[in-house]
Amino acid sequence: MENKNTFDDLAKKITGLLPGNIQQIQQDLESSIKNLLQNSLSKMNLVTREEFDVQSALLARTRKKLDQLEKQLSKIENAK
Repeated sequence: MENKNTFDDLAKKITGLLPGNIQQIQQDLESSIKNLLQNSLSKMNLVTREEFDVQSALLARTRKKLDQLEKQLSKIENAK
């Protein structure tokens, strides 16, 4: 995380050296890119890692229960 802050600080210092009109263009471009990314990601049906892990665990438990039920059913069918 410290490296990220260092890079952010460095980027701010570099852009601070640019003439005013270039800084405004950069800020506009950054804002436009940020909005584009946010809109694109919001249109995707994404879930958080936590939600994915919860659903994976639920699926694993369901698969285990299904396997148990299939074994029980097989035993019942073989008993006939």
